[in-house]
This record gives sequence, C-alpha cells and structure tokens, in this order.
Amino acid sequence: MTGRHFLQIPGPTNVPDRVLQAIGRPTIDHRGPDFAELTHGVLAGLKKLCDCSGDVFLYPASGTGAWEAALVNTTSPGDTVLMYETGHFAKLWSELAQNLGLKAQIIPGSWRSGADANAIADALKQDPDHQIRAVCVVHNETSTGCVSPIDDVRAALDATGHPALLLVDTISSLGSIPYSHDRFGADVTIGCSQKGLMLPPGLSFNAVGAKAMEAAKQARMVRSYWSWPAMAAANRSGAFPYTPSTNLLFGLREALAIFEEEGLASILARHSRHAAATRAAVAAWGLETVCTTPNHHSSSLTAVFLPEGHSADAFRAVVLKTFNMSLGNGLSRLADKVFRIGHLGDFNDLMLAGTLSGVEMGLALCQAPHRAGGVQAALAHLQKSLP
Repeated sequence: MTGRHFLQIPGPTNVPDRVLQAIGRPTIDHRGPDFAELTHGVLAGLKKLCDCSGDVFLYPASGTGAWEAALVNTTSPGDTVLMYETGHFAKLWSELAQNLGLKAQIIPGSWRSGADANAIADALKQDPDHQIRAVCVVHNETSTGCVSPIDDVRAALDATGHPALLLVDTISSLGSIPYSHDRFGADVTIGCSQKGLMLPPGLSFNAVGAKAMEAAKQARMVRSYWSWPAMAAANRSGAFPYTPSTNLLFGLREALAIFEEEGLASILARHSRHAAATRAAVAAWGLETVCTTPNHHSSSLTAVFLPEGHSADAFRAVVLKTFNMSLGNGLSRLADKVFRIGHLGDFNDLMLAGTLSGVEMGLALCQAPHRAGGVQAALAHLQKSLP
C-alpha cells in the first residue's frame, strides 16, 4: 500500500528517523574508551528521566526481564509479594513472581481503574509480622489505559509503617505520564525501550534506591544475568558484565537527546493533550473507554469497548486491511471486546487526526453502532488547546 504504515499500538511505538540512523552507526568495541563514555552518558540520562538519585542498571532484555531483575535482586525464595491486579500485565507479573517461587498475594481489581491505595493499606495492616517483602504496582496498565496513583500507594505504605519495598512498573508510562522515582518514593522503577523512549524493543532497566540496594545484600534468590552487584561493578568503568546491546545504546543516547531538546514538561503536556482529544472522539462516537475513573485515564493509550455483539478483532482487521493501520488488541478478559489506540512517543497532532480518521471510517465499514463526529470533536479539542 502507498504511504507509511500507521503503527498505533501502545508499543512498540514509532521510532524517530534520527534514532534509527543512530542505531545504524558502525558497531564499536564495547570494552573501549568511547563505549565507556556512551555507557556513562546513557545511564546518567536515564537517572535524570526517572528522577532517581540511585543507580540505574540497563539490560539487553524486554520489560519482562526487568520485572524479573527487580524481584530476584530484592527477595528470597518463599517470600510474599503483594501485587495489585490492574490488568493483563499486572497479572503476568504476578505469574512471573509465582514461577520464581514467590508467594504472590494478589489484590483483585476491576481492570477499569488503577490500583486502590486504600486496599493496599488494608492488606498491609493484615500483615503485622511483615511477611510481605514488596508491593508491586503497574503505574500505567497497557491493557486497559488506567494509571495507578503511585504517590498514594507510597503514602499508604508510610501510613501503615510497613517496611515492604515499593516496586513500580513504568514500562508504558515513563516519558509519557508524570513520574518521579524519588518524589513518588519508589524503591525500584522498572522500564524498557519500546514505549515512550521511542526505541525498538531490546533494552530494559531497573532504577534502584538505597533501600532496595541494601535489600539486595540480604536477598537469597538465585541470580546471575540480572545481578545488580555485578552490573554496578562493571558500570563503574563504563562496561557491562556481558555483551550489551551496543547499537541500541546509540539509539538510546539519541532518544535522550530528543527529550532534552523538547523538554520533559512539554512532552508530558503533549501526551496529556493527545489523550484528552482521543477521549473526546470516543465520547462523540458514543463508545466507552475501559477506564472509568477520570483521574486514572492514561496519557499513553486509550482502550475502547466495541458495542456488545461486535468483534473488536474483526474491526481491527478491517482497519489494517483498508487503511494500513495497526491498533492494539484486547488482552485476556478483554480479548475481542476492546481495541487500543496508542498515542505515545514520537507523535503529533496530524498523526492523531489520521489515526482517529481511520478508526471512524473503520467503525462505519464494520457497521458498528456509533455516532459520526468523533474526529471533529478531537480536532476541536486540539485546536482550542494549542500550546
């Protein structure tokens, strides 16, 4: 088909041309002085982006690897971790914990809002012997478009006086939704490359506070590839304990430069504005977002229900075939009920207008019950909110 493919899934996201060009540089010696300079630069840039005064450990892995790294460095076999099920990815993280031999105490959620800090506080109050080693929360649940209030979760931990660590998944929120490792009181922040960082998949990281580093000294979970101490020792000289994803680090350096040029405040405002315009379109169509809590709406993506009796996967297939646009699918209990519009990363007003036009035309082609005018509603919001 003519023109460029519209990749509007909530990750992997569109990669800017200048990042692709940086990745295409000749590979260099990963034990040489130029590479050491690259390593120190990208680790410092990630620390700034996370607002973390501690260490950042960068792995050649997906976000799932960073989940595992956070757990194996802070827990021992048989430990209990408290996990709030905000959606598909929170569920997967709890399954990973169980596969590692941890006891995952799961707080069930509706999948239509972020984590409830009061429910977390209640669970911690029921643990007077402090058997819960860590509280694990997904900041932005990619399957639902719901954001959890991490500052409220931290406040719940502090109010109960519970010593559990706070582990936060920012895989689809970092660089798109306001977040601060230090200010929010996280002990470990988990992130990866292919969402708001505008890179291909293949890099993930842990940002680690002092309390978590101290916990790692006592943790007895088997670890080798994910070992924070091994990473810390190698990183001091700008190296890694094994071969890193050398060319992706070139891309990361370029992506971090883009963040510096646009400014994080401007980037976050842009994401918020595009998310609000998308929700204006959904409301005008007469459709329903998965997220029902207004202050939990995601700036990274919007998940939308198709009316009962209509297949979201069939709708997505029509949009792909007719308009060469990929939308995110529904996952787990939302399978075939939901489509997800990604509006994060390297994105602008005209890309959003094109995306929503494809959705509106697809709804008409599939004869899904809706009202016309969603695109116009989004354009009106964009126009009145021009920076």
